[in-house]
Amino acid sequence: MELRHMRYFVAIVETLNFTRAAQRVHVTQSTLSHQIRQLEEELGQRLFERVGKKVVLTEAGRSLLEHVVPILRQVDQAIGAMKATPDDLYGELHIAATHSFNVQLIPLCLSIFLQRLPNLKVAVEELAGDQISERLMSGDLDMGISYRPAIPRGLRFEPLYNEELKLIVASNHPLAKRKRLRMVELNGQRMTLLSPHFSTRQMLDECFEAAGARPQIVAELNAISPMIELVRRTDLCSIVSENALANEPGVKAIPLESPTPVRTPGLLWPPHSERPAASRFMAEIIRDVVRQGIA
Repeated sequence: MELRHMRYFVAIVETLNFTRAAQRVHVTQSTLSHQIRQLEEELGQRLFERVGKKVVLTEAGRSLLEHVVPILRQVDQAIGAMKATPDDLYGELHIAATHSFNVQLIPLCLSIFLQRLPNLKVAVEELAGDQISERLMSGDLDMGISYRPAIPRGLRFEPLYNEELKLIVASNHPLAKRKRLRMVELNGQRMTLLSPHFSTRQMLDECFEAAGARPQIVAELNAISPMIELVRRTDLCSIVSENALANEPGVKAIPLESPTPVRTPGLLWPPHSERPAASRFMAEIIRDVVRQGIA
């Protein structure tokens, strides 16, 4: 049994609803259901029963709850103690984020961090995911904010949430009035996408193949900002995270389905076990902002 299993279990107990519990712990409902099934298989006991549309805690579930609640309370107390930051903490924090998170999430978290720790200096770089992984491995960075790396390289990845990617077009594009689009409908569409070495592009290529779509890729770029600007100025469309748009004028985002492209953003840590205090505090701020849905 892992800590996440305990938190997922308690979330369902508190809500008695898998959908609301999944929203509370920032995972998909299918992920939550799978994790609970794993827990039940490990314990050899059913923890919940479905009665119609209701979720009911079993006797085994009530017994587990009595043991889990004190454990989580102790863990939360330990985390709270680590968050008690000394006022005289000095030094420099080196972090990097991909463009999607450097638009809104990082500036917001950085403003909170600097208010709490005014004596610390923070160096932030905007890098591609592969570059972040390389810099973490070399020891040049304390932490990264990126998508789950295609090649782990021994890095530790802490998922934050699941993020849906959407089609973007100019406001006057023929597709701009659509409320939703199937991936197969992008067959033959003129597009601009990230270069093939990006993991996001590789994932999109897999989605195109699964849908039987062969879009016409007329421009490949290595950064999101010029890609969005190109969409705004031309008849090209693209696929990006909605977080990367930051209320960009003249651009319309359209949900995709069959399949829906989804990425998992998270925190990336170097392979060594010791994390600097400053990076722990920044990580906790990022978690809080994500949980509250501010960014």
